[in-house]
Amino acid sequence: MPERPRNPIDMLLVEEQPLLRKTVSMTARSLGMGKVHEAATAEAAEKLLRERSFQGAVISLECGAFGGAAHNFTLLDRVRGGMSASRATIPIAVMVDHPTAALLQELRSRDINRVIVKPFRAKVLLDTFASFG
Repeated sequence: MPERPRNPIDMLLVEEQPLLRKTVSMTARSLGMGKVHEAATAEAAEKLLRERSFQGAVISLECGAFGGAAHNFTLLDRVRGGMSASRATIPIAVMVDHPTAALLQELRSRDINRVIVKPFRAKVLLDTFASFG
């Protein structure tokens, strides 16, 4: 069972799969970990990031990738660039299908705290959110 954070926190989960989003959100709430704000698209996540401050985020890099690109770094760059309501230094974890050395270098340069390789169990996300507290 994930360790409960000292104080419940607001977290952002950007993932296209509704079942995974709902499972993690409801479980985090029932464990008293805090509130997981869900976004199914990069556009929805951008709106949430403008409107509220989060203490951590887990972002699927495939969400919103366009133009033949395999990964979308827009959300990461907005947060790290101070263009959101959150601190630029909040912990961020990313979810990816196939991490490569080049991708890991890109993530390292953006101060990403954790890389979660798909597929994974919902518990991995809960443990990640618990580490944000």
